[in-house]
Amino acid sequence: MRLVVNGDPMEVADGATVADLLGKLGLGPGPVAVERNGDVVPRRTHGDVKLAEGDQIEVVHFVGGG
Repeated sequence: MRLVVNGDPMEVADGATVADLLGKLGLGPGPVAVERNGDVVPRRTHGDVKLAEGDQIEVVHFVGGG
């Protein structure tokens, strides 16, 4: 199915979850924030929230440093 992730089109398997998407993006369960169609997806639900055709996803990956 097709999604838009951070403004770019992306294909994912039917039934994919937010956690699956993060894995595809090479991001683990670390410090990431995910918004789906304007709503924040709590980290504890990433494995339960199924994505749908046309979803608009924003992913912010926090990087530490100094």
